[in-house]
Amino acid sequence: MGIVQRQGLRNTIISYAGLGLGFVNTVLVLPKILEPQQIGLTGVLAAIATMLAQIAAFGFGNMGVRFFPYFRKPEAGHQGFLPFLLSVPLLGFALVAVLYLAGKPLVMSWYADEATDMVLLDQYYFWGLVLALFVLLINLWDAYLKGLYHTAFSSFTQEIVLRLLITGGALLFAAGYLDFHGYVLWYIGASSGVAVLLIAYTAFVGELHLRPASVASVRPLREMLSFGAFALLGNVSGVVISSIDSLMVSSKVDLDAAGIYGTAFFISTALVLPFRALYKIAFPLLADYWKSNDLPRMADFYQRTTRLNTMLGCYLALGIALNLDFIYAQMKPAYAAGSATVLILLAARLFDGITGVNGLIVVTSPRYRYDLIFNASLALATVLLNLLLIPHLGLTGAAVAAAIALVCINLARTWFVWYSFGLQPFDRRVPLILLLAAVAGGAAWLVPFVHSLLVTMLLRSTLLTVLYGGLLLATNAEPQVRETLQKLLRRSRSSR
Repeated sequence: MGIVQRQGLRNTIISYAGLGLGFVNTVLVLPKILEPQQIGLTGVLAAIATMLAQIAAFGFGNMGVRFFPYFRKPEAGHQGFLPFLLSVPLLGFALVAVLYLAGKPLVMSWYADEATDMVLLDQYYFWGLVLALFVLLINLWDAYLKGLYHTAFSSFTQEIVLRLLITGGALLFAAGYLDFHGYVLWYIGASSGVAVLLIAYTAFVGELHLRPASVASVRPLREMLSFGAFALLGNVSGVVISSIDSLMVSSKVDLDAAGIYGTAFFISTALVLPFRALYKIAFPLLADYWKSNDLPRMADFYQRTTRLNTMLGCYLALGIALNLDFIYAQMKPAYAAGSATVLILLAARLFDGITGVNGLIVVTSPRYRYDLIFNASLALATVLLNLLLIPHLGLTGAAVAAAIALVCINLARTWFVWYSFGLQPFDRRVPLILLLAAVAGGAAWLVPFVHSLLVTMLLRSTLLTVLYGGLLLATNAEPQVRETLQKLLRRSRSSR
């Protein structure tokens, strides 16, 4: 667990710093400066770019992490792995670009009911493709750095640098130095800057090996391409599950609703940042466990990460839910329509975190093909649920559809991992952590409104933190809490 602790600690610190910046962006900057329609447009462009990038990648992000351990040989430039990792996705992007541009009339017809939305989308349609290229490069380089166990810098650029650049662009827009067109170009340029930084960092650490080599001499080409094809279908399904709601809200309602939904979606995303920090290092580690067939260590890692995710997830979910009034008070009034959406998505994301790293275990296992069945089925269900619920429930319908998708896919994966490999994420401490969180959350919820939303937020958050932390220490529900506190106390004493 040494490398997990070191990289995980760095990623956690970076993720929490990114959480703070994300809060500033979502609550204090963008909704104060931009109208819901404008945020909706950038959200739609980001969703389009993400989907195009995943299709073009042909699953090579997952393939890179899965097979890199077989190529890891620094003195030989990792045997031509990086050029291979880039070549197929870039060819795929060229094909995707042709199809995307040719399909513009069809896409625009989805927004025919809203004339102003059509004008905006028509103006920025091509820029969605440009953004997709940068997203593709970021994803590929992130996968390569994962294989090298250089995850902290990648997290830093995506969680902090990117958000700082977006914040800077919004402030320039507010000050009148940029018009909205300039802001959109800045928004896209921020992703290009992150891609350049990742490439430069790879060169700095001496891992920018661009000399082609015969990768088939290391692993069969057919095996890697086959894995990539299955990962592609799985990734596209995952993107559909996570992004189709924004696209369908924008087309079935309007860009204003998409902006409100996107803001609510990001608020709920604050819950998963510590999960993502852990998963960045868990992915290559699980690949190594499968390579050595070390199931006992994998089982221990599975349960430890589940306990940690449960503890952090409950705290963050309660902290956000209890203070939604304060959060939305910092925005333009129109955004408060997304409060119910936040609560639904928080519950779904908490369940996603509690079920642990089941998805990564399946994807890195010899039975990775079964994950495609789960993802494809849930992607189809997500689209159908959105078609059914959004026209009747609007934003709430999209949130319910996303929640059902997350819960179902995690139930299916958890059962599959247990049935296939005898691994399950829960021990007796998990129900105890949930009980302690419910007690602390209930007590904080009973705090009445006091003077102002800020004072009420501080009182509720303080009570939640003190009571939840005290109960965790008293019961030792998560041993790492007590161990961490003891280490801090020892360091404090030794520094005196």
